[in-house]
Amino acid sequence: MNKQKLIVLTGPTAVGKSKLSIELAKRIGGEIISADSMQVYKYMDIGTDKISTEKMEGVPHHLIDILEPSENFNVFLFQKLVKEAISDISGRGKVPIIVGGTGFYIQAVLYDIDFTETDEDMSIRNELEERANNGETQALFNELKEIDPKSADIIHANNVKRVIRALEYYKKTGRPISEHNEEQHQRTSPYDFKYFVLTDDREVLYSRIDKRVDLMIRDGLEKEVKKLLEMNIDRSTTSMQGLGYREMIGYLDGEYDLDRAVYLIKRNTRHFAKRQLTWFRREKDVRWIDKREFDRDDERILEEIIRIYKDE
Repeated sequence: MNKQKLIVLTGPTAVGKSKLSIELAKRIGGEIISADSMQVYKYMDIGTDKISTEKMEGVPHHLIDILEPSENFNVFLFQKLVKEAISDISGRGKVPIIVGGTGFYIQAVLYDIDFTETDEDMSIRNELEERANNGETQALFNELKEIDPKSADIIHANNVKRVIRALEYYKKTGRPISEHNEEQHQRTSPYDFKYFVLTDDREVLYSRIDKRVDLMIRDGLEKEVKKLLEMNIDRSTTSMQGLGYREMIGYLDGEYDLDRAVYLIKRNTRHFAKRQLTWFRREKDVRWIDKREFDRDDERILEEIIRIYKDE
């Protein structure tokens, strides 16, 4: 039985994945599946740099604007929805193209990682969540750095759910969750995939991030966040913890001024890009596409991706 073919186009935030993916889809008859854990949310367009309908240029996009901001989104749901989208797209004779920067989510799909809970005892998780609610977020992250530095390298201290999950796994099994993930990663993929990671010079990437944040402010990020707060969404939900949103909420709560909020968004986005690259460097079966080697010419990059896709 032939495996379903698919393409993955990923890389750090602001590297230029979206524009390239549109052209790729048009050339090979593809449809795009978003692997962005925040673009699933409605009403969150500016802070997530969500692609507009106009810029999609008629290319169908999946997993965008499918959830209310009050709903939680996680890797289990992502895995399920992407599998369904891949089957749907392939069934219509099109090529599924997964595009986005959430490496953990992409890995979960490519290797069909099993996230089944083997222990229904919630006492450890409840204890860890209570500590987080009591202001011990940084202390929990420090514990993770001690027991599982590999996970701490790729999980942000503010991503409390993933920090708690990693600590819970260690407390239940005595093993770092990074070891478990590496074992799962050795599984044979159910897909015939080509995995491309776009990258660029770090200073160029950071400059693009800064410009993107400035555009978000100009385009009305503050107004977008105010509207979300008016919806009385629980601030602990996935959506409200998103990059750009949590910093802007701090500003609107009077914790600091707008200049400080902009600085924090830029700094935290740069840190996020660094963690993304750390993740992708640990992945197997990837092909790095360094934009410098193509003089940042999208047409040449596109030709190389299509050549590899068709030749192998």
